[in-house]
Amino acid sequence: MKIQDDKKLDNPVWFSLSETHQSFAVDYGSVKFYHPDYCPFGGFEKGNATEKSIDEYSAMVDNFFIVGEKPELSNLLKLNKELVCLQIIVYNPIDILINDPIIILTDEHIDALYELVNLVQPGYFKKKTALLGNYYGIFKKDELVAVTGERMQMNDFIEVSAVVTHPNHTGKGYAKQLVAHTVNEVLNQNKIPFLHVIEDNNGAIQLYEKLGFSIRRKISFWNITK
Repeated sequence: MKIQDDKKLDNPVWFSLSETHQSFAVDYGSVKFYHPDYCPFGGFEKGNATEKSIDEYSAMVDNFFIVGEKPELSNLLKLNKELVCLQIIVYNPIDILINDPIIILTDEHIDALYELVNLVQPGYFKKKTALLGNYYGIFKKDELVAVTGERMQMNDFIEVSAVVTHPNHTGKGYAKQLVAHTVNEVLNQNKIPFLHVIEDNNGAIQLYEKLGFSIRRKISFWNITK
């Protein structure tokens, strides 16, 4: 299955909040943000004046990201850094052996999920991020040691996110199994999985390419602070 209209992936936050995730939007018209309790991301369409809307959102949260084009900012805010990611995409099921039990995470796992993701990738994952989609985990001796889940969602696309393994449990193939499981679950929803990875994370990129992902484009996450 291949969706021809993948241009929406150039502006994934805007279209997620215009489509499947409308209920999570703080919508200023010119800019759409996820409510900061869920995800500190925003997006806008080219040509929109962004300064006033971004200032308003900054009253809700001190540190956040615009995904896609570089935004215009007022003097009240500063562009802290640009994170350049590769946006990668996969169209076919991933057929690998799943050796470890994978469970769907529920409310009782929220604290463990939050702590694990923020241990490895601090700053992105909020307590309510897990409500944006399905999250899956591998447990060892009742400890959550690896996770992967779904974050941004559009009518035709779902972002695979939070590919995280506890530092004491790396190298055991957990991430590969969880990514394969999550991708196949997304494809079962008749949607296309995509993923963002920092452009110099060569180990992760090689893993994803082996699993069948291909690079679609580079995309910037602009970190904004007061």
